[in-house]
Amino acid sequence: MLRFILKRSAFMLAMLAGLLAITFTISHVAPGDPARLAAGPNATEAMVETIRAEYGMDRPVLAQFFTYLGGVVHGDLGRSITTTRPVFQDLLRYFPATLELVCFSILLSIVGGVALGTVAAATQNRWPDHLIRLLSTSGVAFPMFSLGLLLKYLFAQHLEWLPLGGRLDMLAIPPDTITGFYTIDSLLHGDYETFASALGYMILPALALAFPALASIIRVNRAEMLEVLRQDYIVAARAHGVAPWRVIAKYALRNAMLPTLAMIGLRFGWMLGGTVLIESVFDWPGIGLYAVQATMNSDFQPIMGVTLVLGASFMLINFVIDIVYGALDPRVRHQG
Repeated sequence: MLRFILKRSAFMLAMLAGLLAITFTISHVAPGDPARLAAGPNATEAMVETIRAEYGMDRPVLAQFFTYLGGVVHGDLGRSITTTRPVFQDLLRYFPATLELVCFSILLSIVGGVALGTVAAATQNRWPDHLIRLLSTSGVAFPMFSLGLLLKYLFAQHLEWLPLGGRLDMLAIPPDTITGFYTIDSLLHGDYETFASALGYMILPALALAFPALASIIRVNRAEMLEVLRQDYIVAARAHGVAPWRVIAKYALRNAMLPTLAMIGLRFGWMLGGTVLIESVFDWPGIGLYAVQATMNSDFQPIMGVTLVLGASFMLINFVIDIVYGALDPRVRHQG
């Protein structure tokens, strides 16, 4: 197991190094001059060159890359031209909002996906199975961005059941930061009014973000449950008169969860990337919206910082899933 963990760690570090090189390269070949944009349309060449020198853009590309690597090691991701703050501070400010949204979304996906996948397998080729399969197919085919706009129009604009966008009511005071999650922090402070407000603002973006993952988990869990339910030990348990719900919950579901676990890890990573679209639709103040605003201003340092954080988070999540998978199934350790 230790050898397996070390091999996975080395592989993750190699991917991280590749991510750093790719993000730096893309940011420097993208069109636009951030120094000129920061200086404004009426700036003189001397003013543009001053800004370029201040941010180190006048140095050779290779020197900029090694400076960037050294800064990453020390937690320095550069300074945003738009906000004039260090990118690391901006990420600390915006990332908790994104992480809260993604965690709530993946929780909805896991609970709903495993439950519906299990029901679909237990009622194979009957009407509940057909309805759930239709739902899962729709989730895979329907674009997340369009779903977000549809939910926003139906529940926020037309029915007026939920807020249009944002993270908290304008008149509400955010809770004192403990975890950075408004829902958890408000509960820890006993502020149930703020908790209800934060939860209400999170429902629509979380549903839009969770739907594709829900569909994927349903499909994988249903397929694995059907495979497990055909196994001899399941047939023997049924022949011995074990209650059907006990056969499914205790014996079949446990063995069907290993491939589902891998899908959950992948979908968690994809959700982090998907927040760029969802946060733009719902004006959610996370790193996705921060990245969009930086892109519109050709502000490369925040874009590189967001890409690095999302990529590293994706790698870390899959690393944890690999370790859990290896602990549950020894065959994975020998293959890896």
